[in-house]
Amino acid sequence: MLRTNVDKLVKISVVGEVASPVYGRGIYRISAQGDPVVLPGVGGITYNVRVGDLACGWEADHVEPGVSVENKENDSRFGRGANTAFNVLSCVGNEAVVVTEGAKGAKGVVTGKHGGIDHVLMDFQPETLEKLMLGDKVLVKAFGVGLKLLDFPDIKVMNMDPRFLEALDPKPGGEKLEVPVTHVIPAAIMGSGLGANQTYSGDYDIQLFDENVRKEFGLDDLRLGDVVAIKDADHSYGRIYKRGAMSVGIVVHTNCVSSGHGPGVTTLFTSSTGKIIPRIDVKANIASILRLRTDI
Repeated sequence: MLRTNVDKLVKISVVGEVASPVYGRGIYRISAQGDPVVLPGVGGITYNVRVGDLACGWEADHVEPGVSVENKENDSRFGRGANTAFNVLSCVGNEAVVVTEGAKGAKGVVTGKHGGIDHVLMDFQPETLEKLMLGDKVLVKAFGVGLKLLDFPDIKVMNMDPRFLEALDPKPGGEKLEVPVTHVIPAAIMGSGLGANQTYSGDYDIQLFDENVRKEFGLDDLRLGDVVAIKDADHSYGRIYKRGAMSVGIVVHTNCVSSGHGPGVTTLFTSSTGKIIPRIDVKANIASILRLRTDI
């Protein structure tokens, strides 16, 4: 087993409410081919799109699987500081519990974070989705910020519950760590989200506009919840291109029509010195790893 500092981590409560779908001032999105389109987007309770489903092929743009949650508390001292804390402290694999009537007591799992809109994304069973309402509150016992791999100082871990790390089961190989992933993606096609100075919240997008690249790297079968490696990407202090670096993340939202966008990835591991070795495993998806679904 990997040695970690799990016994030193703080478990702390954060809470959000199920967020409504939203549109900007204009309802049209202009596709990379120049076509105006109107499509479902961020927010809401998505009944028929969950982790484990394909990330591409939907009539959708940035649709978030399962349940989109945000903290709407307005703290005048820190702007939207409560929602920032909700996003930073929530980790992939954390348990989420509905605390308002209707679906009170139902449990789900944090599956990712979406930047820009600053939502925390959660998966619940279909019977719970049917009971949830916009505005329902969800409690997360946030656990994972500060997690370290004690024997791998060149690998940073972020946004990950120790339970999910254990279930993912990466294997030590000398001074490197072998991590199961469904795909290896070149940093050259990563888009929106570049330029952020931290990777403890949010995501950045896989651009899928080049058909030849999609075929070369087998990206048409990307699924929501897939654990993927991004080659030549360093996420130690933001997201940058660095030859030889390797980062690993989880796919959090669907494909997009807008230029520079695509399925989003929230970071889980990064090594600026390439101490991560991706190992292809078609089952490296949170729906399989945590047994959230039995139909895939």
